[in-house]
Amino acid sequence: MTARSGTTCRRGTLAVVTDLIWAHAVPDDGLEHVKPRPTRDGIDVYLFVRATGDDDLAVRRMRSLLDRAGPSIAAQGYVLAAR
Repeated sequence: MTARSGTTCRRGTLAVVTDLIWAHAVPDDGLEHVKPRPTRDGIDVYLFVRATGDDDLAVRRMRSLLDRAGPSIAAQGYVLAAR
């Protein structure tokens, strides 16, 4: 995730982003763990998922999850950087 101009990673931001991702997750996403890391330009978010050998399905599920969470995360000053 890239920080919009003027956004700084305040104390608690990583926890808020993690909470927002979990809040938008549904059981079918297979989400097991979220690990955010601050970077110079924003936040890298690592999503650990149950995929049982189907990498394409895991990527589609996480893309859908991030699309659902995106507007709430954008309200914190971050946008998804890669598609």
